[in-house]
Amino acid sequence: MHITRYTDYSLRVLIYLALQQERLVTIQQIADSYDISKNHLMKVGHQLTLKGYIESVRGKNGGLRLHRRPEDINIGVLVRETEQDMNLVECFSSDNQCCITPVCGLKNILAEALRAFLNTLDQYTLADILTERQKPQLLRLLQIA
Repeated sequence: MHITRYTDYSLRVLIYLALQQERLVTIQQIADSYDISKNHLMKVGHQLTLKGYIESVRGKNGGLRLHRRPEDINIGVLVRETEQDMNLVECFSSDNQCCITPVCGLKNILAEALRAFLNTLDQYTLADILTERQKPQLLRLLQIA
């Protein structure tokens, strides 16, 4: 299974905001900390706002903050909501052209693997990523004062 850069960036934004719950954070600050494109993050931030994960405050002193508590943000749900295509192989899609699909045993095995992947992610929340032991290290690596 491979998650897209969009989902990866969504998770990174949420991690960053969870570390900064006491203040508003700009897209530029997040982009600088991760050394990634501000333009990509603007799209991610917009979608996370629409989905209710984060709140955007406009104005001179505006920024982003979590709209939900970290323990209320399920990783499996987030991945399902941010991934455009969960089709691991062609036969999972509606435009399948594979001629062996009717007798291929691989499709069921891969479907089971995908369910296991998502079921594992369903067991975790954003809070599980941010244990008290990990927070100081994350703050240091992201250069958050």
